[in-house]
Amino acid sequence: MEGITPPSSLSDKVANKVKERRKKTLSNEELLKGLLSGDKSALSRAITLVESTKTTHRKQAAQLLESCLPHANNSLRIGITGVPGVGKSTFIESFGKLYTGQGHNVAVLAVDPSSRLSRGSILGDKTRMEELVKDKNAFIRPSASGTSLGGVARKTREAIILCEAAGYNIIIIETVGVGQSETVVHSMTDFFLLLKLAGAGDELQGIKRGIMEMADAIVINKADGENVKAAKLAKTEFNRALHLFPEKESGWSPKTLTCSALQNEGIHEIGELIERYVEKTKANGFFQRRRNEQNEFWLLQTIENALKNEFYEDPRIKAELKKQLEALGDNKTTPFEAANYLLGLYKKHQ
Repeated sequence: MEGITPPSSLSDKVANKVKERRKKTLSNEELLKGLLSGDKSALSRAITLVESTKTTHRKQAAQLLESCLPHANNSLRIGITGVPGVGKSTFIESFGKLYTGQGHNVAVLAVDPSSRLSRGSILGDKTRMEELVKDKNAFIRPSASGTSLGGVARKTREAIILCEAAGYNIIIIETVGVGQSETVVHSMTDFFLLLKLAGAGDELQGIKRGIMEMADAIVINKADGENVKAAKLAKTEFNRALHLFPEKESGWSPKTLTCSALQNEGIHEIGELIERYVEKTKANGFFQRRRNEQNEFWLLQTIENALKNEFYEDPRIKAELKKQLEALGDNKTTPFEAANYLLGLYKKHQ
C-alpha cells in the first residue's frame, strides 16, 4: 500500500500474487469448486458475497447458496451465548480444540456487536483464539451484528450453509450475548448452550424464563481457583431452577455443568453431554423435526427481509420518506400517518 514501507522479510513476488488474487472477482463456479475442496479463502470470499448488500451481489449469492444446498445440512450446529466477560471466546477455543482433536472440522461464526454511533465493529475474535486460529481443521469468521437482534449477523444462516458445503461438520455460533433476545440464535442451532458466571449476581438473570427455556445446557465458566466453591453453589441453584420448568418437547432435561476454559477443565464432559443430546433427539425424531421448523422460520424471515429491502430501495419511497421525516420533525404528521401513507404509496405502484 502507498505510504507503507514493507518489511525486508516480505517477498514482493508473494505480495503481488496475493494482491492480484484479491483483485480478481471469482465466478460462482470457481467459488463453489473452492468451497467443495475446503479452500478457506474461497469460503471467506463466499461469506463476504452473501453479506454484501449490493443488488448484483445478492443475485450471485442466491445462485451460489442454491448450488451449495445439496452439500449442506450435514453438521451439528451449536449456539453459544452469555453476557460479555463470561469467557465465550476462551471457552470456544478450548471447545473447538476438543472437536478438532477428534478429527472434526470446526467452523466458528463469531459475531461482534456493532457500534450504534460509528456502525463499526472491532472483529477481534481471531486475536482471542490464538491456538484455534492456527488449527488447520478450524475456520473462524468474525462478522458484525449490525442492527440485528438476537446477537447474530444478518446473514449467519447463509454462512452456515456455506461452511457445511466446505466440509465443516461442527458449526459454532458465538453470539453478542444480549441476554433477552437470543431467539434468532435458537432458531438456527441444534444445541443451545448458555454460559454463566458464578458470584457475579448472575444467578437471578439466569433464572429468567426467556433464556432458561431455550437453553439445552447451562455451563458455569471460570470454575477455577477461588471460584470453584461459588461455581458449585451456582450449579446447584441453576439445577433447582431447571426443575421448575415443564419438560421440553425434545424429551431432554437440560443439565448444568461447571468448567474452566482457561485451564481446559470440564470441556470434555460438555462434549459428551452434547453427544448424548444428539443421540436422544435423533432417536425420538426431534432433531429432524427441529431442522424442518428452522427451515420454515427462515423461509418466512427471508420473505420479510426481501419485502423490507424492496420497500426501502424503491426510488419513490426514498424520496417520500425524506419528506415524511421532515414533516415528522416539524410536527406536521405522526409516525403512524406517515407509515400508512408510505405503505399506501408503495402498494399503489405495485
